[in-house]
Amino acid sequence: MAGTLLGASMDLHGGGFDLRFPHHDNELAQSEAYFENDCWVRYFLHTGHLTISGCKMSKSLKNFITIKDALKKHSARQLRLAFLLHSWKDTLDYSSNTMDSALQYEKFMNEFFLNVKDILRSPVDVTGQFEKWEEEEIELNESFYGRKTAVHEALCDSVDTRTAMEEMRALVSQCNLYMANRKSARRRPNRALLESIARYLTHMLKIFGAIEEESSLGFPVGGPGSSLNLEGTVMPYLQALSEFREGVRKIARDKKVPEVLQLSDALRDDILPELGVRLEDHEGLPTVVKLVDRETLLREREEKKRVEEERRRKREEATRKRQEQEAARLAKMKVPPREMFLSESDKYSRFDENGLPTHDTEGKELSKGQAKKLKKLFEAQEKLHTEYLQMVQNGGAQ
Repeated sequence: MAGTLLGASMDLHGGGFDLRFPHHDNELAQSEAYFENDCWVRYFLHTGHLTISGCKMSKSLKNFITIKDALKKHSARQLRLAFLLHSWKDTLDYSSNTMDSALQYEKFMNEFFLNVKDILRSPVDVTGQFEKWEEEEIELNESFYGRKTAVHEALCDSVDTRTAMEEMRALVSQCNLYMANRKSARRRPNRALLESIARYLTHMLKIFGAIEEESSLGFPVGGPGSSLNLEGTVMPYLQALSEFREGVRKIARDKKVPEVLQLSDALRDDILPELGVRLEDHEGLPTVVKLVDRETLLREREEKKRVEEERRRKREEATRKRQEQEAARLAKMKVPPREMFLSESDKYSRFDENGLPTHDTEGKELSKGQAKKLKKLFEAQEKLHTEYLQMVQNGGAQ
């Protein structure tokens, strides 16, 4: 069939790595003998297997999953990112860990795009339009061009998307560090440089198929065909709402009106996430407004509640253990040293006038070493009991 359609030679021939021998070797031998050449296929692309939780995907094993079913749990972009983060020639395990890595990568990149968009929306005066490059900007720009080269070389090296994606991740990490340093220094980051980097990353993600819709910067918001209009239309209103909320919060703090602060928190935490809007409050800085997928925000909210509940449970557990330890210590303090060994009749049979054991259960006298050890325990209990009596005298113990 291949010979009929493609003739005596072809550039690329694909297939799973398990078909290399004998299937492809036999195919090659027969075709080259028929066409009387030694170049029927110039390049073979043998892809790795797709496994599910470590097992080979197979209908006979009933452990296969259709693309339609996979798209019910994850978006097309998330599936593409999972594939891009692995080499095409290696086995890919479709599992929760694999998809978690893709989700984290998507969130990591999306947060960067949202932060850059917020910086680009920030108003600047005429002088702010002319940005001076300092050592930090020069260093980031050099890194930018270095990472671009590394991405290009990775793709030229047998389409190594995994390395390319990691180089892009490293570039974003450097940008995040740069923005954080500028933020802590109360200085505006270089808008042109960050926009250039964000546009490059957007361009690469479009090439990889991780961004399908038309988007000038980052992942689209609001569905196919509506992202640019949605963001451009609603953001001025959201900025106005955010500034109004900041003013209300300032007055509420100054006038000490906690009810108003609670309402503003409810707007941020409960109301706006339902509409796909995230507000990020920063001490001494303007509130950051981000348009994020509603389902993502709701998952973040549930995760935040889960973490808070887990912290509360751990605090309660720590408090309970501390109270139990204190109760056990108090109970131990109450025991007079003369009585501490008398209940241990399974170990000792005779005691002296102070309650110290002198003989074991067989009637044998305890050795000097044993007696010395018990004497130390007796003295320690004597101190504890004296401390307890002092507490009772001062009214500090029950």
